[in-house]
Amino acid sequence: MSTFKQIYKPLLAQADWQSSDQVKMADAVLASWLHEQGSLSRRFARDCHQFSVLLLEQSPIKSAQLQPGEQQMLGRVDCLERNVVLQGDGIPWVFARTLIPLPTLTGDEQDLAQLGELPLGYRVFTDQSARRDALQLAEFRLEGESLWARRSRLWVKEKPMLVAELFLSAAPVYPRKAAQDGNPLPSFNPSISVTSGR
Repeated sequence: MSTFKQIYKPLLAQADWQSSDQVKMADAVLASWLHEQGSLSRRFARDCHQFSVLLLEQSPIKSAQLQPGEQQMLGRVDCLERNVVLQGDGIPWVFARTLIPLPTLTGDEQDLAQLGELPLGYRVFTDQSARRDALQLAEFRLEGESLWARRSRLWVKEKPMLVAELFLSAAPVYPRKAAQDGNPLPSFNPSISVTSGR
């Protein structure tokens, strides 16, 4: 899983995030996925026989290590960082990074630190108070392919967390790629040049 740590995590870190209101999209199917307000995991589960989550790493992160945009969304607060891959029938579809402020991990939400390979969305959106805001989008060019990512703030019982999701090449959000044969997860070279933009 070195690809995810070497390529996708740094890719999200250098994203040029834009407010979703400012991004014009011609592909209605892709737009509907990027603007999904409910649980992305539950929606993905309808597109495969077996939906699964692969936990790559989970560890505390100091507030000083947060990027300015992350601090703006969450405040200067220590967090729990959770990196996972969402998979459909064993094929990686999304690399996701979640920042959960330590004050969020109190009361009924203490269990968010023990999700393991359970989908975050399944847990959050079972609560009637759950909502999403501050949706941002970013587009990347990687080895000639266009990949999209989104970042949004989730709230449960008015406690925030920040989720960034990079939609990988094989994800069903890209209808034009769904019918293509070949390797669903390209073997990216960590030394390649990566550019981001709208």
